[in-house]
Amino acid sequence: MLTPQSNAALPATPDVIVIGEALTDIVATSEGTVEHPGGSPMNVAYGLGRLGVRTALLTSLGNDVRGAAIEAHVASAGVELLPGSKSQGRTASATATLAADGSAKYDFDISWELPPVAPAFLPKVLHTGSIATFLAPGAATVKALLEQSHRECMVTYDPNVRPALLGSQAEARSIFEDLVPLTDVVKLSDEDARWLYPTLELDAAAARILELGAGLAVVTCGSEGSLLATPATQLHIPAITSVVADTIGAGDSYMAALIYGLLARGTDGLAPAVLETVGRTASKAAAITVRRPGANPPTAEELQADLPDEAAAVPAA
Repeated sequence: MLTPQSNAALPATPDVIVIGEALTDIVATSEGTVEHPGGSPMNVAYGLGRLGVRTALLTSLGNDVRGAAIEAHVASAGVELLPGSKSQGRTASATATLAADGSAKYDFDISWELPPVAPAFLPKVLHTGSIATFLAPGAATVKALLEQSHRECMVTYDPNVRPALLGSQAEARSIFEDLVPLTDVVKLSDEDARWLYPTLELDAAAARILELGAGLAVVTCGSEGSLLATPATQLHIPAITSVVADTIGAGDSYMAALIYGLLARGTDGLAPAVLETVGRTASKAAAITVRRPGANPPTAEELQADLPDEAAAVPAA
């Protein structure tokens, strides 16, 4: 059993708690290297904060310059670190090498460990994903948190597969499939789906995730749009055309906007009209992000500026 944290240093009733790694992205280009705060869960938390969602982050940062930069970065979006997020170790890093088309390949320097503490309260949504759900010893703590929480709040999960950090494909799929029953929403890229399920078409991979217990499976396919599937509905949402600076953070922006839309759905559940609105909102967020360098997600104002009223998902205050 994980020990609940004290309420003393927690932000006021966040709607979303994100659990997962935060690291420094070192982007290598022909013109040199630039460092940015990164890590998929951290990017999701930052994206939610930019969208005006009350968000807290449970992560593991080093007591160093890079850790301080990440803390300042999330704070700039109104995201607060939960107690237990600072350690005395080194802040993790990922070196991203950009290709001509803006896509990125990563090399990681990371260790992942969380203290055995749980948030003192549950939010509306608990999100996790990426390295944090696969890499020992912290992955076991993340799983324990989901086991304690999944019946009390919505759990969203993005595996954001990083093969260079994983064991065998079979081992990674086993870890993934052990977590899916503890979740409500699973979002993964087409690359993730093909790596985890190389013999399945994307719609069949989504169906497998639903069979495991998720209520909504989302597969993003870059310029080909995204697939949103429930046990009763399957929708394809077209991508929004955008000039690509790079793809860093696009999937995380999609995930943040997906959660943003789910918070807005009210009592309509996952009806087809809800899925279409949520999917279009998330696609727009990704399109805005790829237009500019780095993981730079939209604000709520930027997102809504290009969405007609009937297609906009805005969470209630």
